[in-house]
Amino acid sequence: METTTEPGPELKPVIEKIGNASEEIRKYFLGKQAVVDRILAAISASGHVLMEDNPGVGKTFLAKLFSRVLGLSYHRIQFTPDLLPSDITGTKIWRQESGTFETIKGPIFANLILADEINRAPPKTQAALLEAMEEKQVTIEGETYKLPKPFIVLATQNPIEFEGTYPLPEAQMDRFMIRLSIGYPENEGDLLRRRVSWQSDDPSATASQVLDPETIINIQKIMETKVSVSDEVLSYITSFTVIRKDDRVSAGPSPRGLISLLRMSRAKAVIEKRDFVTPDDVKSVIRETLAHRIVLKPEISLDEISTGAIVDEYLEKLSVPK
Repeated sequence: METTTEPGPELKPVIEKIGNASEEIRKYFLGKQAVVDRILAAISASGHVLMEDNPGVGKTFLAKLFSRVLGLSYHRIQFTPDLLPSDITGTKIWRQESGTFETIKGPIFANLILADEINRAPPKTQAALLEAMEEKQVTIEGETYKLPKPFIVLATQNPIEFEGTYPLPEAQMDRFMIRLSIGYPENEGDLLRRRVSWQSDDPSATASQVLDPETIINIQKIMETKVSVSDEVLSYITSFTVIRKDDRVSAGPSPRGLISLLRMSRAKAVIEKRDFVTPDDVKSVIRETLAHRIVLKPEISLDEISTGAIVDEYLEKLSVPK
């Protein structure tokens, strides 16, 4: 016999605020509801998002919309082959009049960073994001600077444009909590009708602010402490380490990947208005959380077997706790 429990008093306002943010974003973004839920879940779980999709489906617009609705400071960094690490983090300039070096902070100093076409920049420049994404800080000329809180990176890459790109290394991919695809709008006729009424290609500036940085930081803390996870669900999450032993795989999900899966499952539970995680929460976010952390052996990847398909296989194989 199933029992239902009401979310605790600290979690109820969090559920309401996340719901309000989702509702406001959906007024302008006509893509899939699951995309909005996944990105909201990742932000609530203090994670970064990699959006991989065709050009023109609304990746940049969605990032601007999230920054507006969540009340986050926003910077867009266009990754190009000639972009330097200092163009991201900042540099120090000698001021002759004062006889001192002045620190000029780069665009990385914002709450929400859109790293647009991240695979256009060479590995050295991509690596400038590693410290920022993991440590929430950057080093400029040997001096460390903390980044504003919360700090979220939404990165995009266009998979059909292979010329002039530099694939993200495994260490970089592992920094992203989830990788997802936006896909084409479900009703493009409705999109065109709304475009006529908006009289703008980018109506994000007219969206209402629902949250603010302090509220998001509080949501992230509550997500860690007020959403329970049973030992059975923890064991279920851990069971996916068996993927590492698959003959087709040269590198499986990392410990960071399992922690990300736990945090995403908690956030998904809150979006579903619960204060406890179920196996269904894990199953609903596992593809976006683990697939990009799996590296296939070279001879296998040529056979067009996707890492997402391997995750799906183990979803079917592994027993689910009741």
